[in-house]
Amino acid sequence: MTTTTPLARPTRTPAPAEPGHSPGTSGYRRVVLSLFAAGVATFALIYGTQALFPALASDLEVSAADSTLSLSLTTGALALTLLLAGPLSDRIGRTRLIHASLGASVLVAAASAVAPTWPTFLGLRLALGVTIAGLPAVATAYLREELHRGAQARAAGLYIGGNAIGGMTGRLATGPVADAWGWRWALAAVAGLALVCAVVVWFALPPSRHFTPRDSGVRPALAMTRRALSDPVLLALYAIGMLGCGAFVAVFNALGFRLTSAAFGLSLGAASLVFLVYACGSLGSAVAGRLADRFGRRAVAPIGAVLALAGLAATLSGDLRAVVAGAAVMTAGFFVVHGVASGWVPVRAHAGGVAAGQAASLYLFAYYVGSSVFGTAGAHAWSYAGWPGVVALAGTLFGAAGALSLLVRRTPALAT
Repeated sequence: MTTTTPLARPTRTPAPAEPGHSPGTSGYRRVVLSLFAAGVATFALIYGTQALFPALASDLEVSAADSTLSLSLTTGALALTLLLAGPLSDRIGRTRLIHASLGASVLVAAASAVAPTWPTFLGLRLALGVTIAGLPAVATAYLREELHRGAQARAAGLYIGGNAIGGMTGRLATGPVADAWGWRWALAAVAGLALVCAVVVWFALPPSRHFTPRDSGVRPALAMTRRALSDPVLLALYAIGMLGCGAFVAVFNALGFRLTSAAFGLSLGAASLVFLVYACGSLGSAVAGRLADRFGRRAVAPIGAVLALAGLAATLSGDLRAVVAGAAVMTAGFFVVHGVASGWVPVRAHAGGVAAGQAASLYLFAYYVGSSVFGTAGAHAWSYAGWPGVVALAGTLFGAAGALSLLVRRTPALAT
């Protein structure tokens, strides 16, 4: 009698995880285009008033320091809202929050252009900080989830480059328009630009393929926040963002007043041309992303701080060409630091078991706190100590950011 043994049940090999979008693919191009356009809209809306500070101070009869509240209130509200937007995106998804944020921000920006009073205007600028938080809270987390690992730093650099172009475009558009038709039309022009960008993002941004919802209840959120605040490298990266952004915004908040003062005598439109140096920031962040992919983030970040300090020192000159050249070098250096640090945060968080959206939100919270606090401090430094006071403040902040980047370089990496 023969016996037969049953055939072994075949085992099913799990399908490998679908790789992220790689350079050269249609999906990668759509991601980069969408987040570049979203970055343009976001930073044009946030910083659109910066070139208008002298006009706001003159037309609305407020002080130089008070005029900077139109930016500081926006970035302050943005910083606080980011603490909620990051965990919210971990639950509802990245793309839904990006679309909602851009749409609501266009409406608020259009309303601010027709605000009847200074308090109403400031209230709408505060509201803009709330509505605009959706994009920066999730952008780097979206890139980490949806792109191939080898292209993430490069794409983060391009996204930060879009931020630089947005900041430059918002400032360049407002100065000449304000000279010709007033600051209200200048802000309306920025809102129109943001609307065009929002439409591009609506049609081009690919839906999330690798997003996994997380429980965003109070206890899990607090536990994840504690973990995001327990890693010394993440803490250092948050501080680098705060110090670098604070120095950068302090300089440009005061630079318009310097260029329109008797020392240089430029008109508002002519002074706004200095923001063309933001193109150097876009180039710097893109190049830094490529270098970080090749040599590592730890090697690239300190170089940006050195560039920023060198450019800042050059702005002490009384020659307009030297001032513009120094601002260009400083801008490139800052965006190298910011591009590397912001792209590093979600990677470090993921390796340490921290929600990427939560860590990115904390980084940007620190970043915009620096913009709000030190940006207004820059205007006060200008009022009390002139340009040397502004350079002293910004130099201290850039120097501290550089020291932290060197400290982070010595810390061990986590296995992904």
